[in-house]
Amino acid sequence: MLAVQYPGRQDRRAEGCVENFAELADLTYAALRRSEDGRPTVFFGHSMGSVLAFEVARRYQDDTGAPPAWLLASGYPPPSLLRGGTVHRRDDDGIIDELRSVGGTDPVYLENKHLRASIVFAVRGDYTAIETHPRVIGVRLDCPVTMLVGTDDPHTTTAEADAWREHTTGEFSLHVFQGGHFYLDEHGQEVNDIISATVRDLSAARKAVR
Repeated sequence: MLAVQYPGRQDRRAEGCVENFAELADLTYAALRRSEDGRPTVFFGHSMGSVLAFEVARRYQDDTGAPPAWLLASGYPPPSLLRGGTVHRRDDDGIIDELRSVGGTDPVYLENKHLRASIVFAVRGDYTAIETHPRVIGVRLDCPVTMLVGTDDPHTTTAEADAWREHTTGEFSLHVFQGGHFYLDEHGQEVNDIISATVRDLSAARKAVR
């Protein structure tokens, strides 16, 4: 399993954030290609990461001539329905208000002035990247897509989640959970089970072909 660590976060906090979404996708794809080992590639992304996973999968398909094995997206509208937004233009208090409204960040961190500064820096970079990224219409992956969403997610309605089906020529499935943007906190095991089942099915199919 490979996890993406964005510039400007945690052990990369000394680096500047990448505020151009296409550039972030290019950098992520380049890192992925360096780490490939010949096994099927499955992408999972939550929130902004779901769109990034799509963009990296799109680059993978265009570059290699073959689709990735699967895309699992979570908690964000599809590329064709991106909402834009102005959160990235808010002052620091406005960014903190956004974090409080969507949850997922321990309030203790938001009250610590040193942690708060680094959090605002990274989050503003994320929102700049995704809110200024143009909609992508008519682009499909030739692999199955699974979408997961919370019933009360302020970033994604169930109808928007279902619209991810327009970005695949393959199978599509939608899983709806009780909860908000970070429904994963309460349903982590169920999400893990869905991802694990996807990988197991791919492994079984690969062995069957052999």
